[in-house]
Amino acid sequence: MSYRSIFNSSLFADQNIIVTGGGSGIGRCTAHELSALGARVYLIGRKQEKLETVVQEIIEDGGKAEYRVCDIRDETAVQDCVKSIVGECGTVHGLVNNAGGQYPSPMAAINQKGFETVVRTNLVGGFLFAREVYNQSMSKHGGAIVNITADNWGGMPGMAHSGAARAGMDNLTKTAAYEWGCAGVRVNAVAPGWVASSGMDTYEGAFRAVIPKLRDQVPLKRLATEAEVSSVICFLLSEGANFISGDTVRVDGAASQGTGMWPLPKARNSHSYNGFHRAVTPKVLQED
Repeated sequence: MSYRSIFNSSLFADQNIIVTGGGSGIGRCTAHELSALGARVYLIGRKQEKLETVVQEIIEDGGKAEYRVCDIRDETAVQDCVKSIVGECGTVHGLVNNAGGQYPSPMAAINQKGFETVVRTNLVGGFLFAREVYNQSMSKHGGAIVNITADNWGGMPGMAHSGAARAGMDNLTKTAAYEWGCAGVRVNAVAPGWVASSGMDTYEGAFRAVIPKLRDQVPLKRLATEAEVSSVICFLLSEGANFISGDTVRVDGAASQGTGMWPLPKARNSHSYNGFHRAVTPKVLQED
């Protein structure tokens, strides 16, 4: 089997696209789709084994992929990583700033170290990669950047550190789009809601018990697939979005709209799209 993308199979032919956090979840899925559409994908992450696995998957499927082990929170490491990629491929056409992570905690229990670590992962790291890709390549050749944020519009109770960082990335997206537009660089963001991805299996305890019930808070009464997020990312990277910049697209099934004043009835006619042939249902959802 191969990736069943909704886009033309040559959409990103001869393009070099970086995907941070490409070893799992949305990043892994997006890397597969980009590769299926002709791109040479550079996967970035901290765990070499996970990156090697995804690269091997892509190569087995007939695509082109490489990886770089890099801590996106380390400025020098990011500079060297981007320099290595540009030195090898010459031009970076796209960047998917997907790497991130957080842990559930009441705001009153988050210490300074924990707060700063999450902000460095979800905001500072994305800033560093975008800045270096712009300075080392896109300022000369143009390109497209897609930052991955989250559904933080009503705050993020239980994850205040992540919500603050994601809101910062939303604003950073707008600023970068305005400042870098003159170089032919478009910058947008995608804000996924609840997605049935491997990241759900990293949570334990009370938060894990809530995960199977999240669909009840979505008007469509289901979670998103990784492919439904990836397809939006691919569109924003494509020339079809050449006049879209500075926007954040919510992929949350309208969960961020409305309030508890409007009860959500049983959903009808809602069908998921899953073009990712290697997708695996998270264990926490299999247990439900």
